[in-house]
Amino acid sequence: MSLPNDYATNYPKRGHGMDHDRYAWSQLHERPAITWPNGARVALWVVTQLQWFPLDMKPGVPVPAGMARPYPDYWDYTLRDYGNRIGVYRIFKVLDKLGIRTSVAMNSALAEMYPYLVDQVNQRGYELIANGLDMGHPHYGGMDRGEEAARIKEVLETLRGMSGQAVRGWLSPIRSESKHTPDLVAAQGIDYLCDWANDDMPYGFETASGTIHNMPHAMELDDQQILINLRHTEQEYVDQLKDQFDCLYAEAEQRGGRIMAINLNPWVTGQAYRIKALEEALSYIAGRSGVWSATGSEILDAFKAS
Repeated sequence: MSLPNDYATNYPKRGHGMDHDRYAWSQLHERPAITWPNGARVALWVVTQLQWFPLDMKPGVPVPAGMARPYPDYWDYTLRDYGNRIGVYRIFKVLDKLGIRTSVAMNSALAEMYPYLVDQVNQRGYELIANGLDMGHPHYGGMDRGEEAARIKEVLETLRGMSGQAVRGWLSPIRSESKHTPDLVAAQGIDYLCDWANDDMPYGFETASGTIHNMPHAMELDDQQILINLRHTEQEYVDQLKDQFDCLYAEAEQRGGRIMAINLNPWVTGQAYRIKALEEALSYIAGRSGVWSATGSEILDAFKAS
């Protein structure tokens, strides 16, 4: 199907910048420099994802890491559950050892099934981020607005009620949104999104309830993306984390604070033969001067204050 001849000239959003009104176009090097607490150069933001992939996920729903074999797919189901039963504790042990904090993105269905995981997050003083209902219920274009609003309200009420936390951050399952998702989460008191992977720093994001922020939740440094999808080796994963940090660390010396965001899936890096790779990379980063380990909310508050 070809586009009409006048498409380019009559396109309502034609012009410099973005084709939507969620945020203004800007380039990172032109923005004011950010100062982190105690003069840190890099804010280290580790996000650990605790998710439930239902065994009866709907066929045809394109969910990365979802069920891939005919029902019942015990192979994939139990591997994902391995992360919530075993792998996450290896990750928490490494973080505890290195004194690194993490934000934990959790499905509300998983919190209800495994409330001890919520307790583990609270006991360590970690932040809880809402990660939707479960991985079998992504948000999508064309989704009924009322249904989506009710689901978001239920998810946040569940996580806030079980944790006692404010739950200020939102990560959509598989980062999938409808055009209404930002407005609906902001209406429920969410301060920041993690879905838009187009920046190294937070930026203002406009919603019907006012300005919230999008945080740089790095998809390129997702362990599933590197180790499972791209099939890189564990040493290549370590090298990529180090290279990312080295670049940001050098930029921060000249242009102000930067954020090193690392996304972890416990069923991936929580494996016994991979955990040493994660520890090596995090030890390298945490061992440098001027590194501030913080949660997403702490980083956002410092960003806004700066």
